[in-house]
Amino acid sequence: MARPITATIHTDALRHNLGAMRARAPGRRLMAMVKADGYGHGLETAARALREADAFGVAAIEDAARIRAAGLAQPILVLSGFDNPDDLDQLRALGAEAIVHHAAQLDLLERTDGAPIRVWLKVDTGMHRLGFAPDQVREAHARLRAARGVAGDIVLMTHFASSDEFDAHTPNGLQTPAQMRAFVAATEGLDGPRSLANSAAVLGWPDAYGDWIRPGGALYGMSVVAGRSGASFGLRPAMTFETRLLAVNRVAKGERIGYSATWEAPEDMPVGVAAVGYGDGYPRLAPAGTPVLVNGRMASVAGRVSMDLMTIDLRGQPEARAGDPVVLWGDALPVETVAEAAGTISYALTCGITRRVRFVND
Repeated sequence: MARPITATIHTDALRHNLGAMRARAPGRRLMAMVKADGYGHGLETAARALREADAFGVAAIEDAARIRAAGLAQPILVLSGFDNPDDLDQLRALGAEAIVHHAAQLDLLERTDGAPIRVWLKVDTGMHRLGFAPDQVREAHARLRAARGVAGDIVLMTHFASSDEFDAHTPNGLQTPAQMRAFVAATEGLDGPRSLANSAAVLGWPDAYGDWIRPGGALYGMSVVAGRSGASFGLRPAMTFETRLLAVNRVAKGERIGYSATWEAPEDMPVGVAAVGYGDGYPRLAPAGTPVLVNGRMASVAGRVSMDLMTIDLRGQPEARAGDPVVLWGDALPVETVAEAAGTISYALTCGITRRVRFVND
């Protein structure tokens, strides 16, 4: 029989969250991040639901092609930029824009014979991944303005490293104001719109809104702020991940459950076996005690999660039977709660769902 595992994508929640982000930053343009297959929700599903966004952000040119094939005409920014002339040809064909983050890209834009494209100039203010150092920004901006391969305004942007920490009196909380100051100093007097704010910055740093905001996980109802769910910011989860019980077994006190026998039954008790495992994207490192919902009521993981199955402590639900629904995360069980138990973030969980899970849109 087919495995009874579904990821239901709530397109109404995506639209609600888009409106919530706009309401937090009125008057700003909004780029909806749909990279990583729409944070695991499905690129085309997410993009269509978020079609009221002013632009889309993707990690690869191939994702831009998928958005165009889905019939959407909004501007698309390719975050990784381009590496060679063929990339520039594809960007032109798709009408897509690109981030410029290193000198080799400047060289390509100065030499190109093709039609110009719109670019975003990335400033490294402290993330130290991609981008021009602050003392290189003016020269890069001047070269872009003069390059024959560049069209229109140059958007000036940066990316925050610790914007999920809102307390400006803590070491990491100090980093976002420092990055904002570095960005202002590096771009002072330069023409072009500004873009700084990712999801966390939209939620907690209004001074960083600039001209463009770039929410990602918040559009899917997720928070990366420690101890807080997306719901606490007025967001709705866009995914319900669920399965069913395959069996309910009686286990005697002292018996051990699962691989490596890590969990011992504290009493004679019912143990459920659910059709889900790390082969479906549920985190293997979720420890015993990680919450799940059985029949809408709280239960918890017992023993180690295996590839195809999970065992569940059903002491609080002696009436549970094979076939009963098990919610792994969703509206009543925030994905952030599961992620915290597993020692990761919510984005990693939704992005990690595998292709053998059946996706359903509502």
